[in-house]
Amino acid sequence: MVSEEFRSLIRVEGARLYRDLPWRRTRDPYHIWLSEVMLQQTQVARVETRMPAWLERFPSVEALAEAPTSDVLEAWQGMGYNRRALALKRAAQEIMERYDGAFPRETKELVALPGIGPATAQGIRAFAFDLPGVYLETNVRTVFLHHFFPDVPAVPDRELTPLVEATCPLAPEGIAARTDGASGAERFAVPQDAEDTPRAWYYALLDYGAYLKKTLPNPSRRSAAYTRQSRFEGSRRQKRAEVVRMLLDARDAEPAGLTLQDVVRELDRFEAKAGRGPVDSGLAASILDALEQEGFCLAVERDGERVWMIA
Repeated sequence: MVSEEFRSLIRVEGARLYRDLPWRRTRDPYHIWLSEVMLQQTQVARVETRMPAWLERFPSVEALAEAPTSDVLEAWQGMGYNRRALALKRAAQEIMERYDGAFPRETKELVALPGIGPATAQGIRAFAFDLPGVYLETNVRTVFLHHFFPDVPAVPDRELTPLVEATCPLAPEGIAARTDGASGAERFAVPQDAEDTPRAWYYALLDYGAYLKKTLPNPSRRSAAYTRQSRFEGSRRQKRAEVVRMLLDARDAEPAGLTLQDVVRELDRFEAKAGRGPVDSGLAASILDALEQEGFCLAVERDGERVWMIA
C-alpha cells in the first residue's frame, strides 16, 4: 500500500512547483484534449504560443469538425507528426456525429475516437471531469520510478499502474461510492481533503515530475516504455513533412496540385540545401501513395498524368 506520507509529499511539492498554464484555467474538454495532443509533440512553452492561434481558428469541436482538412493541416505545420492533425479532425467529426458535440466521459468511448490513446483519455477524464483513473505519461512515470524503483532498469508500466491507481484520489463526491463498495471505487485513494481531487493530484505529479527531470538524470529513461526518437534530419519522416508542405503550397496554384516529377524536383532542392544527395523517384512515389492512403491528399488524372492535391 502506498503511504499517505507519499501522497502528502506530492501535494506539497505540486503546490510549490505549480505552473499556471492556460489550459489549466479551464475545464473545457476540447481545450484540454488539444493541449494533451500538442504536449505529446512539443514543449510547454511552444504549446503556450501555438494553442491560442489554433483556438482562434478552430474555437470549438464543431468548428474543427467542419474545417477543410487543408486548413487543419496548415494550422498544424511546424508541430510535427501531421497524422495527429488528421486524427484531431476525425475525432472532432465523430464527437459531433455520435455525441452531438459533447465529449464522452467513459474511457472506452474516448479511446475509440481517432488518435486518443489511454493516457490522453485519462488526461481528459481527470482534467476536464475530475474523474479518477490511471494517467500514465512521462512526468508521472518519472515520479514513481524515482520514489519506488530507484536504480531499477527497464521498469514495465504494469509495475507502475497499480501504484498510480492506488494514489489517485476519488473526487470528494466519490467517497460515498467507495464506502458503499461500488465497483472499482475501492481501487482509488480516499481524498485527504476537499482540494485533493484527480485533477489537482495529476497536476501535482506533472509539475513534480518535470522538476525531477530537470534536477536529476532523467528517471523516465529507466522505464521499459522509454524510447529515443529516431533522427529526423534526412529521414523519410522529414521528407513526408516536406511533401505535405509542398501540397499545401500547391493548392492555390494554376493548375493546382503536384505531379511526381514536381515532388521529386522540389525534394531534390530541399535535400541539396541540407547538403544531401537527390531523392529516388520510387521513394517520392511511395510517400505520395502513403499520404493518399492516409487521407492527406487525393490523386486525379490530368492530361494523362497523375496529379496529387491536398485533401
